[in-house]
Amino acid sequence: MSIRPTKDVLTDALLDITARHGLERVSVRQVAAAAGVAIGTVQHYFPTKDAMLDAAFGEVVRRIRARVSNLALGPDVRRNLTTVLRELLPLDEERTTEVRVQVAFAARAATSPSLAAVQAGILAEVSESIAEALALAGRGDDTPEELRRKARIALAAVDGLALHAVSSGSWLDAAALTDAVDQLIDALLPTRGVSGSRATSPAP
Repeated sequence: MSIRPTKDVLTDALLDITARHGLERVSVRQVAAAAGVAIGTVQHYFPTKDAMLDAAFGEVVRRIRARVSNLALGPDVRRNLTTVLRELLPLDEERTTEVRVQVAFAARAATSPSLAAVQAGILAEVSESIAEALALAGRGDDTPEELRRKARIALAAVDGLALHAVSSGSWLDAAALTDAVDQLIDALLPTRGVSGSRATSPAP
């Protein structure tokens, strides 16, 4: 049986504490207790709270990238875009944990220039991927800047849905989230010249 690297164990503990209790409960002592290691071990890998949150957010991004790269995408561009956007929503326990960490990270980034730079880089990367998908789905009518504008709108809308879903109890359930994504894509994509339809959208 292989032994997991210490940093991976600490990162999992970070994700769990942040998702369950919020950033205010994240501390060296709490992470050490959850991971079953000495306080000095945590300080070795994560000397500051920003370093801990940066690591947790980085792990969330890595997981999302891994899932998206493993998706079975095909020629149906609308279906592909729907599938990718749904990966950003809290539609199961794993994605709910990830969204809660993202919300905590965003709140911290509002007052931390270093974390804000990380946040900006990730948003730009995801937005560019959405713009590329929109370009494939379109008929060449939109300029690159218009595609980027639509991508920013799509990302902001999905982020807003995710935020409200994890902060409002049952106000936005999985069915409401997936319906909202379908309507968003209907608004962004042309009605003609697009492969696929809402009827072929993937399950959550």
